[in-house]
Amino acid sequence: MHNYDMNEWDEFDQLFQKMMRPFKGLDKIWNDMKMSDDLQTFGPYYYGYSLTVGPDGKPVVKEYGNVKPGLSQKSEVREPFVDVIVDEKEKVLKIVAEMPGVEKKDIKIEVVGRTVNLDAENGDKKYHTKIPIKQKVDEDSVKATYSNGILEVKFQLKEDRPQGRTVTVE
Repeated sequence: MHNYDMNEWDEFDQLFQKMMRPFKGLDKIWNDMKMSDDLQTFGPYYYGYSLTVGPDGKPVVKEYGNVKPGLSQKSEVREPFVDVIVDEKEKVLKIVAEMPGVEKKDIKIEVVGRTVNLDAENGDKKYHTKIPIKQKVDEDSVKATYSNGILEVKFQLKEDRPQGRTVTVE
């Protein structure tokens, strides 16, 4: 039988309390959501982060989901999981969005300036998101495909050409 010092248990208890702090308010949020008269219930409820490595080698953390922490959800619209992929070799920018439960005809894609707006609706499946485009793309080259719940939007990247022109001395 081990003879543990109480300080070791106190350290463990403090660490455990620190780890549980983000979850303390979840019961209240859930109960508030269930008691609300104007809340339309739907599911699933999800929220998370995705971690990828950008082209510069730095980590990129993105938030996704249809329930934000600390806020009760009052909308039937879901935010699809979206990944933006830049392929320098092929000179292509790909936007991949997971939108199961809708059909090709239900999807509306708009390119407005440097933003892509995705909307889809089929019965109780409703999706909406706005995706900022950081790269220079050829808007006329955009093509979209949809298969098995996965939407893929492709743009050709524009090459950065130096502005101005070279003048020949005669």
